[in-house]
Amino acid sequence: MAITADPLNLVICGVGGQGNILLSGIVGGAYLKKGYYVTIGETFGAAQRGGAVFSTVRVSKKREAGPLMPEGHANLILGLEPLETLRLLEKYGNPETVCISNTYPVIPASVSAAKESYPDIEPLKKAVTDMSAAAWFVDATSIALELNAPIAMNIVMVGALLGTGQLSLNVEDIKAELRDNLPPDRLELNFEALSRGIKAVS
Repeated sequence: MAITADPLNLVICGVGGQGNILLSGIVGGAYLKKGYYVTIGETFGAAQRGGAVFSTVRVSKKREAGPLMPEGHANLILGLEPLETLRLLEKYGNPETVCISNTYPVIPASVSAAKESYPDIEPLKKAVTDMSAAAWFVDATSIALELNAPIAMNIVMVGALLGTGQLSLNVEDIKAELRDNLPPDRLELNFEALSRGIKAVS
């Protein structure tokens, strides 16, 4: 059942290069076309170097919400990277927050350089589950790799978000935004990525 909070506070998080900003524009654009007020805030971090990035999408039927989402007020967190999902859940989540997260990690440079360790995925998933009202986990990166299009992972994830039924948007709403934002020769691939994301949670 779709979340009815007004404003609806959605956090989309990941690391630079995962298509975070495209997703916030697609979801926000779909709500705009349905007559909602939409405010999008972007936090870039070290986006060029695979650093943490997140966007906030605030959606209301009544009025325009401010771009700064209060801490602890996220209704939904869409995580393109599992450790970032947990990090943003700790900051913006509350016991009613719902999470949808990719399970495929992006290892930071500090871990590659053996200065830090990356947590195992199962304890990470348990922490997210324990801190949220509901949580879905999807290996969206592997699904995108099966399509020979690792860049389509973010579209798999927006499909997963749709498939959970948490948004008052449907497949056609998102497809319309993809048509507006992507070249025609990439549409079929991205429609397939969207479909696989929906199937991954249903």
